Amino acid sequence: MKETIAAIILDVGLVGGALVLADKDPQAGSDVPVENATISDGVQIVDITAKGGYSPRKSIAKAGIPTIVRFTTSGTFDCSAALRIPSEDVSVTLPPSGTTDVDIGIPKPGVLSGSCGMGMYPFEIEFQEE
Repeated sequence: MKETIAAIILDVGLVGGALVLADKDPQAGSDVPVENATISDGVQIVDITAKGGYSPRKSIAKAGIPTIVRFTTSGTFDCSAALRIPSEDVSVTLPPSGTTDVDIGIPKPGVLSGSCGMGMYPFEIEFQEE
């Protein structure tokens, strides 16, 4: 009887865990580049969510256009709130909830890399020529 109860509890835990994992954003933490940039009034905005890392981890955007990277937080209390983009000399503490715009000027073709303050959560934006 005890073995049957233990087996049922284990099965419920496995099914519940699978459902929780299946509900996660498929791009969160993925190394698949995502085109997540929009252009409004001649300014390109690259949207990145910061919470437990950065999502998407790899973005694709256009080079040669004035660009803002918009970081959105929602209950972010981990180290991804300590944003660093060394090549742009950016070091910002993001608020627990809200949006923070980082103006990176007019990027040239190439990859812009950033991370949390500890370097545990990296992200990249690949700027491509039109």
